[in-house]
Amino acid sequence: MSLDTLRGLDMFFLMGFAGLVTAITKFWPDNNVAQSIAAQMDHVQWNGLADHDTIFPVFLFIAGISFPFSLAKQRERGHTEGQILYKTIKRGIILVLLGIMYNGFFDFDFTNLRIASVLGRIGLAWMFSALLFMKFKTKVLAVIAPLILIGYWLAMWLIPGGSDPFSYENNLVGMIDRVLLPGHLYENNFFDPEGLFSTLPAIVTAMLGMFTGKLVRLPENKLSGLKKCRYLVIGGLALLVIGYAWSLVFPLDKKLWTSSFVCVVAGYPMLVFALFYYLIDIKQHRRWTLFFRVIGMNSITIYLTMRIIDYGQISKFFLNGLAKMCGGTWVDVINTIGYILVGWLYLYFLYNKKIFLKV
Repeated sequence: MSLDTLRGLDMFFLMGFAGLVTAITKFWPDNNVAQSIAAQMDHVQWNGLADHDTIFPVFLFIAGISFPFSLAKQRERGHTEGQILYKTIKRGIILVLLGIMYNGFFDFDFTNLRIASVLGRIGLAWMFSALLFMKFKTKVLAVIAPLILIGYWLAMWLIPGGSDPFSYENNLVGMIDRVLLPGHLYENNFFDPEGLFSTLPAIVTAMLGMFTGKLVRLPENKLSGLKKCRYLVIGGLALLVIGYAWSLVFPLDKKLWTSSFVCVVAGYPMLVFALFYYLIDIKQHRRWTLFFRVIGMNSITIYLTMRIIDYGQISKFFLNGLAKMCGGTWVDVINTIGYILVGWLYLYFLYNKKIFLKV
């Protein structure tokens, strides 16, 4: 339940809460604190980190947490390793295809179709991480993960050359994608933040989630819930320290998915997950979680339908008159609240009917 709640909180920012916060800050256009908060609700242009930059990697980290539970359940049901392998690869491919569909496949403009996508990055990174998790023991994975991050850093640093190998114009990620990635690249057909080479460190993001899931799955007689929380807090803080220290030589950058970024955006959700696990699963404080669980249990649904269904137009149909009456900044605030409400009510309907889109 804590996992569904955390996933729901993460997706809540994407389904309109970030926009609502930005709209509210417009009531204080000259206030530095309000403007700083608003800046957190958008992506940074290049190096740096804002709250909005964490949404995508946190979702991937959470997908990693859930895999040890899913894997154990499949094995308990008597599925062979071949069947599990097939299902894992199938899920990764389906997410890649859904990402292409999200990017506008049905326009049939294949020359300008973007192949890379958020869902594609999740599918590939999660799939390769899951395959490694199934193949190797934790001790081996604990060596593989840092080797990937260090290898990625060295390749990014040493191969392009030039005065700034981590710049927008002169980085290895963009160079590889411009040669090998088919279709349209996201930014001016020059750079793609979900490209091929930067998928490598994203695998570690999912892997860190799987380490977390394996820890939480340990039976109580081996490790109590409180000790699990303690280890999660220690792990989260350690990742933050390593990530911010590494950022001094390898900047935090979501678009490059730098190794320092991997550590930091795994550290934050690990700490929040420790808190949620303590409150929800240990202390059993669960009533407040419904709002977020409704979102978290149909996260792929809301992500895809925000692209397909015009929630904003539905909101305006009911609330545009009220918004105009209030006027000013209230127009954006009311319309954004309506957008969130329409999306949530749709998910609540599915939740009540026990309809969940799973890949």
